[in-house]
Amino acid sequence: MIQRAHHLESLKWQLANFPIVAILGARQVGKTTLARQLESDWDGPKRHFDLEDPDDQARLADPAFVLRELKGLVVLDEIQLRPDIFSLLRVLADRPDLPARFLILGSAAPELLKHAAESLAGRVIFHELDGLSLREIAQADTSSAWLNNRWLRGGFPRALLVDTMQLSREWRDAFIRTYLERDLPQLGINLPALTLRRFWTMLAHYHGQTWNGSELARSLGVSDKTVSRYLDILEGTFMAYRLMPWHANVGKREIKSPKVYVTDSGLLHSLLGIGDEDALLAHPKCGASWEGFILREIIHRMNVKRGEAFFWGVHSGGELDLLIIQDGRRLGFEIKLTKSPQMTVSMRSATEILKLDHLYVICHSEGEPWPMSEGVTAMPASCLASEQWLS
Repeated sequence: MIQRAHHLESLKWQLANFPIVAILGARQVGKTTLARQLESDWDGPKRHFDLEDPDDQARLADPAFVLRELKGLVVLDEIQLRPDIFSLLRVLADRPDLPARFLILGSAAPELLKHAAESLAGRVIFHELDGLSLREIAQADTSSAWLNNRWLRGGFPRALLVDTMQLSREWRDAFIRTYLERDLPQLGINLPALTLRRFWTMLAHYHGQTWNGSELARSLGVSDKTVSRYLDILEGTFMAYRLMPWHANVGKREIKSPKVYVTDSGLLHSLLGIGDEDALLAHPKCGASWEGFILREIIHRMNVKRGEAFFWGVHSGGELDLLIIQDGRRLGFEIKLTKSPQMTVSMRSATEILKLDHLYVICHSEGEPWPMSEGVTAMPASCLASEQWLS
């Protein structure tokens, strides 16, 4: 089992300061395992309820009767299956003595469960859990292929850690089917699985491109509003995400539509029919896949919050893959699928126009970073596993 120490430390701090902590992330991403690790370190009473377990469902037939009496740490797994509990948690979180702290685990974002966010406003802090990070993997995998394995297989623990690539592909294919046929209906989203599978596959072919809802709508034979709803559903269940554009007001035609990405690189490759590393390197979306994989890693490694990450581009050609505005600093990231990146006119333009404090060019190699120009550093992707990667 891979220990996720930085997540555990963050959760302990959050539970010490908030009555309710919500771990949010995709199904099978490791939320329950992380909660069990936290419980093993918890000093005091604890109780775990799995809301998919019929026995626990029966125990919580009258949730107020059961939960009011509990003390210490109370874990409610797959909370989105019992939306009626949210209003009760609001009452329990307002008790003056706070006899219990609640750790709730969910597979849908607050935007998709609006009633939950409204009920618990001011009482809950959210902790998003993504797939296994390069930092976590590097500590457990001593092979030379750990970086490419993570890129190819994705970050879901069961897809990444199985013995063979064939088992990884089979797990990811089964995950996609289960997500469409069971998980979404449990959230009250009743859409034909085949229709959403077609949209998700089409989105994979648009991975790393600016959103063009009209083009996708025409291909599917539905309205622009309908494909926007499909994207909202995938984003709300952590299967896709949008990266918003930054407007620098430079007097040029800037790109104003978001970029769209499939969240997990392994699921992206399954949707594209990519079976192994050779097929990935030969695929037209190889560069976009690498970009999305590294981009997601940077965002989570830097604990980027909403409104802190953007891309920038102008229709005449200048662009920047990732702009992070955090703590008064502007950091730029260019992501290149090459071992020896070179300075480009676009990099110089982005550095000057966006007034970057520093530009990092993340490349597909190992070793130590090296300077490319003043204020520009080439950084091998393996450095993302280092504790002091930006120092």
